[in-house]
Amino acid sequence: MPYHRADTSAQADKLSGIVEESDLYEGFAPHVETSEIKTLDFYNLPKQTGKEPALRSFTEIQQLLQQNKKRDVKNILRENSWPINSPIRSQLWPALCAQHLTKQNMLDGFYWEMVHQVFGTTELSEKPIMLPAFVDATHCLPYHLTSTGRAVADRIVNVLGYDCPDITYSPVLYPITSLLLHFMSEEEAYLCLAGLVGSKEKTFINQTKLQHEVTWKTVMQIAKKHTKSAIAYFQRICPGQKLERVFMDWCWWILAGLPFQHLVRIMDCYFHEGIKVLYRVALVILNLFHKECQSNNEWSPDNIKNDIGNALIKFCKKIPVSPAKLLHAAFSIRGLSTQYISRIFIKTEMLLKSRSALNSGSKQLIKSRSSDNLPTSQSQVNIQMMSHTLTIRELFTLWSWLPVRITMYQPVLLYTTEEHGCSLTTFYVRVEQHEPTLLMIKTCNNEVFGAYCSSRWFERNVKDDKGQRQAYFGTGETFLFSLYPERAKYPWVGIEGDRDLGHSSELFMAADSKMITIGGGEGQAIWMDENIRFGKTDGCKTFNNPPLCPSGDFEIRVLEVYGFVGV
Repeated sequence: MPYHRADTSAQADKLSGIVEESDLYEGFAPHVETSEIKTLDFYNLPKQTGKEPALRSFTEIQQLLQQNKKRDVKNILRENSWPINSPIRSQLWPALCAQHLTKQNMLDGFYWEMVHQVFGTTELSEKPIMLPAFVDATHCLPYHLTSTGRAVADRIVNVLGYDCPDITYSPVLYPITSLLLHFMSEEEAYLCLAGLVGSKEKTFINQTKLQHEVTWKTVMQIAKKHTKSAIAYFQRICPGQKLERVFMDWCWWILAGLPFQHLVRIMDCYFHEGIKVLYRVALVILNLFHKECQSNNEWSPDNIKNDIGNALIKFCKKIPVSPAKLLHAAFSIRGLSTQYISRIFIKTEMLLKSRSALNSGSKQLIKSRSSDNLPTSQSQVNIQMMSHTLTIRELFTLWSWLPVRITMYQPVLLYTTEEHGCSLTTFYVRVEQHEPTLLMIKTCNNEVFGAYCSSRWFERNVKDDKGQRQAYFGTGETFLFSLYPERAKYPWVGIEGDRDLGHSSELFMAADSKMITIGGGEGQAIWMDENIRFGKTDGCKTFNNPPLCPSGDFEIRVLEVYGFVGV
């Protein structure tokens, strides 16, 4: 049964705080099981006096959005407690998410074309769909979706994963999908997610393990400042339990713990302001829980000390304040500006990225001139902050092998599987226009090797006079190297003389949608599959190299690709 936003437009603009019994579920989409939703059962709900200001309509908010009056919209969203079943959300949520949409080519029918491309049909399968790897299978929260609604949610996250290969770890994406589907159609929910995922101005949904870890550690750092009493109490009653274990699940206090009514009101603000709304709510939860622990035997030290994290989620299910009071407390926290949160986030991210850098006690290296063929101090810092494969000794070795003119430029990390996912499509998007590039592989056996690639990877698309794509490209400046367990450079075989070595000595680089190859002729020096997961290495005529790892076949732990600023 199709569901259209226009069907609820009239109701959305005729809102009041009182809802007739016959209209209790008019605000929900058809794929929602409404019988379990409590529409007006709030804690501490104040009695209506008839003097409350009328709730704002979607038309008013839409006009403010069109005028780019974001602060006014923010205040309205914070102050207007629309009922859980209000039809306004069928228009409000898509409009809020559309602000963040960066892909302007999503025309009508785009989503269904993607569905057909992924599944071969637009019919909803009766069989379960395998979810993408970035989904946390233990937190596929459906809330009040029917079985059909759940199947729709499964399909949406699959299409999103296909369209956004950069997403490698995003446990909250499925719950957000489910929440959206309570108030809109499948296509609208997808467009909302595309806006949230692609937002450049604000963060809504973490998409990698690094972002996920940085976020919960940021929440923990903020909590240590803004909920000092609660943190001190938990540490006192549970001296053996690390705070990290509690905060790793901070988002589930909200998404898996809070009642549906509270969660929907939080989403009203979240879709406009971003993840900072969840930060604020988490701090209020900590303070409320601490308060209850001191006055309610259910949350006595003996009852919670063995598992504070689980106790927090149980507490959230019975949270003793209304959604309005929860949000009021969250937005009343002082000193929690976007700039402050961003500063903590960036500092935490830098610390995590520099785990493999030199110990703090190491002497700072003297800045060297590029003509010495040594990395400058800034280059050292850049690579140490970015790389999970290079030690400082390996960096010096590799730098001595680079063409002298390249050592004058600063390296920049273009692509890493740890941050950007294991996708050849993403690899090309991020790398193909850069020349030269430095490609480094760390295998699951800790071997480290790679190649200096002299030409753009985009040249795989260049056609000859006959309109045929050239199989191989590149120049003799390309070379292979091994850094661990052996250290060796393997230059082009033709660099030592001008004799004709034949076609097999000039097979430098090759690539298509299924693989990447470096070196050829009686073997491929480096070959990687389209998922950047498995590869093989052989001796080849182009570089006269042995296999770069003993087994020949390898599984990739990390792939890093560097470019050089200003080349």
